[in-house]
Amino acid sequence: MTVTSMRAIRAAALLGAIVLVGTSCGSTESPNPQSPSSGGTNPSPSTTASAAASTPPSASPSVEAIDRNPAAFVEGAPYEVTIDPADFVADINNPFMPLKPGTKVTFDGAERIEITISTETKTILGVATTVVRDQVFSDSELAEDTLDWYAQDRNGNVWYFGEKTAEYDGGEVVSTAGTWEGGVDGAQPGIIMLADPQVGDVYRQEFYEGEAEDLAQVTGIGGSITVPFGTFTDILVTEEWTPLEPDVRERKTYVPGIGVVETRQIKGGEDVTQLVEFKPGG
Repeated sequence: MTVTSMRAIRAAALLGAIVLVGTSCGSTESPNPQSPSSGGTNPSPSTTASAAASTPPSASPSVEAIDRNPAAFVEGAPYEVTIDPADFVADINNPFMPLKPGTKVTFDGAERIEITISTETKTILGVATTVVRDQVFSDSELAEDTLDWYAQDRNGNVWYFGEKTAEYDGGEVVSTAGTWEGGVDGAQPGIIMLADPQVGDVYRQEFYEGEAEDLAQVTGIGGSITVPFGTFTDILVTEEWTPLEPDVRERKTYVPGIGVVETRQIKGGEDVTQLVEFKPGG
């Protein structure tokens, strides 16, 4: 998943209180072009999220930091993770990235993005990952169709195991660049959301050399944000970038019980997409 395109239970009661009404169907394993759903508005950016300044990754993280951040990024250090299927659980219920099958999420703004949490799974490195379909529409036409694969470990970290992506032009696939799968051709999973994120944490979200090298840093905890779908507090703010596109950087804002509610380009452009619809799975 490139920057330019889209953790143990700590608060089960909180999740139940925040998750909203609605139900939608899961997706299929193979992406098929389709038209975007009707509804939603083109949001105007309105955000009051608090965030700390970005800090460089530590050259020598402590043992405690490594235990809490198993995909920690250290400048110049090789990246290698060991995946034990016994360390993973069936449900993804990290408060900042709950992936309940059947959930449908829609973003609007610079582009329209429709995300569906599938009921299907894909086994990667012995782990049954949840399949998430991410479709991007430009001027009502399908521009990108991606299947992402996620799983949560026993500590509550949500891992990213790869993606199958296709870019479209005029209804035809023109590129599958960025496709990768953990364990194939040296590609390794990364973490998309930490179980215990703290300001200053820097971690790899994925690693397939030369194809997928996204990084993220926690820059803010607390504060509030307003998007077309509503106003939220107790937010988490991260910044994401990749050395493959050094002139592009994004800020993402997460809220408990839903996940991402805004993606804002802060370097290399001014694109903003915000949550306009959230229908949790049954």
